[in-house]
Amino acid sequence: MIKVAIVEDDAPFRKSLRQVIESKRGFTCVAECGTGAEAIELIPRDPPEIVLMDLNLPDASGAEVTARLKAVLPDLSVVVLTVYNDTEHIFKALRAGANGYLLKQASAVEILEAITDAHNGGAPMTSGIARKVIAAFHEPPPADKVTAKLSPRERQILELVADGYTSKEVADKLAITKNTIYWYLEEIYKKLHVHSRVQAVNKLRQSQSRPTKP
Repeated sequence: MIKVAIVEDDAPFRKSLRQVIESKRGFTCVAECGTGAEAIELIPRDPPEIVLMDLNLPDASGAEVTARLKAVLPDLSVVVLTVYNDTEHIFKALRAGANGYLLKQASAVEILEAITDAHNGGAPMTSGIARKVIAAFHEPPPADKVTAKLSPRERQILELVADGYTSKEVADKLAITKNTIYWYLEEIYKKLHVHSRVQAVNKLRQSQSRPTKP
């Protein structure tokens, strides 16, 4: 028997979810919660295997409730069931510990399949949500917060230094004096909190190779 709890503030929708769950042999609904506070209080008393979690609760976000439940019930599987399909909500829920993510237009069959999948250790997701998750890892990495402090000219000079040009060669290439290059390098060292061109180049390379974090 797979024990399921529902956290959903829309009472009619919550009741329909319960009917879906209890219409399937081998499934039972052990708790219905309309708020985050109810979920945090009631669910640990008779822990289910699966929680269907709305994200928009009247007193807390579903992601926050998920994190708090997972802190006391680490083996609990939480499947988000929401109207939100943007990457901010998706990754916030997943970082909080959600095991799956469905949209509310999912059919009864899809919801039951997701519960079974999560119970078996899977990570059920609506196909559109899965595509967004994959796409997020294909995006180019954001500019590093440290090297982003550099002005365009400072960045240009540092990139030339990283390419192996001497200070004189950089000065000739940019049609400025070597002393000006030295002044720019000192400013770069201050902004990057380093003391040499080797350290500055290493910071630049680290920022260029850093993987994307959703």
